[in-house]
Amino acid sequence: MRYVAAYLLSVLGGNTSPSAKDIKNILGSVGIEADDQRLNKVISELNGKDINEVMNAGLSKLASVPAGGAVAVSASAPSGGAPAAEAPAAEEKKEEKREESEESDEDMGFGLFD
Repeated sequence: MRYVAAYLLSVLGGNTSPSAKDIKNILGSVGIEADDQRLNKVISELNGKDINEVMNAGLSKLASVPAGGAVAVSASAPSGGAPAAEAPAAEEKKEEKREESEESDEDMGFGLFD
């Protein structure tokens, strides 16, 4: 990732075709030693390609990746008083399951920080 970032910095700086030396200079300025094999791989993959097209192609691939963080909404959302009373019972069951899993961890005979 650092090699790609340095390559992009060089392109943004106006160098349309950065060399290995250019990227090594960028990485060296922040104290990173470049691995020639990885550096040459990045240069060979990106050499001669328009960075904007490469980034747009990557963005279209990322669009299909789930980002997480979304909360699933139940189809039978509580709309009255009776379903709302069921929610605390469900929470109690979850708490009981958590307690059981914590107890089973204690049976192993050692702790994380022992």
